[in-house]
Amino acid sequence: MNAPANLADWIGKSERVDDAVTPTPVAALSATLDWPSQRPAAGTPLPLLWHWLYFLPLAQQSEIGPDGHPQRGGFLPPVALPRRMWAGSDFRFHEPIRVGDALTRTSTIVDVSAKSGRTGNLVFVKVRHEIRRNGADAVALTEHHNIVYRDAPRPGDVPPPPTAAPAESAWRRDIRADDVLLFRYSALTFNGHRIHYDRRYVTEVEGYPGLIVHGPLIATLLMDLLRRNLPDAQVAAFEFRAVRPTFDIHPFSVHGAPAADGRTVHLWGRDHDGWLTMDATATLL
Repeated sequence: MNAPANLADWIGKSERVDDAVTPTPVAALSATLDWPSQRPAAGTPLPLLWHWLYFLPLAQQSEIGPDGHPQRGGFLPPVALPRRMWAGSDFRFHEPIRVGDALTRTSTIVDVSAKSGRTGNLVFVKVRHEIRRNGADAVALTEHHNIVYRDAPRPGDVPPPPTAAPAESAWRRDIRADDVLLFRYSALTFNGHRIHYDRRYVTEVEGYPGLIVHGPLIATLLMDLLRRNLPDAQVAAFEFRAVRPTFDIHPFSVHGAPAADGRTVHLWGRDHDGWLTMDATATLL
């Protein structure tokens, strides 16, 4: 199945957004992740992946669709499939981003593809984000963001078989993803997607058993686990892939295991039943 021509026409489309790294969102996410929550001074390096606190989508309320996302179209292609998920991302960290920096993010759609899977139609959209300090030519951070759109669940659909998470890890942190944690992260990232806070919607409309823990929140917790255990490590690259949804109905855990060569760290999420939910790798300098 090829991507419809009107969706493929979005390839190459770009947009530019300016923002500034203000201290209050950093303090708020610090509190949410159980770090001290003082507002950081100008010049403090931003923890990795915390750039997601900025460049927030600011759709008007009248432009919000039934799932809580902005209506389809605009910068992203108007994919008609009803379910939208963050499938994964990869990053290259070139220079630190610091509190007080004025930034520009240039986003470009680099690919749109469609296929039919065992659970119906799928459309994949890949977006490249490049973040620069205002007035600088050099890129501070490059991110490729992978989005998947899929059909609504159908009676008799059989979910793909789960993958067991690794049995042993060097590091572990247990997380209780209650409504408050999910609400706070949704608020900090201005994410109106109802699957993260509207239990009736997520169970009755999208057919999931509970609220879904944000993929970017789990990725942030994985990088946060590395930060807690290797506080002086310098990370050159990071990539993660969402494997299986994580729901709020049970606690989950994040794990890490440094490689013997000291150059990479395997990081992963594990649900209450022992299944792999996110798989990630950090590459160290």
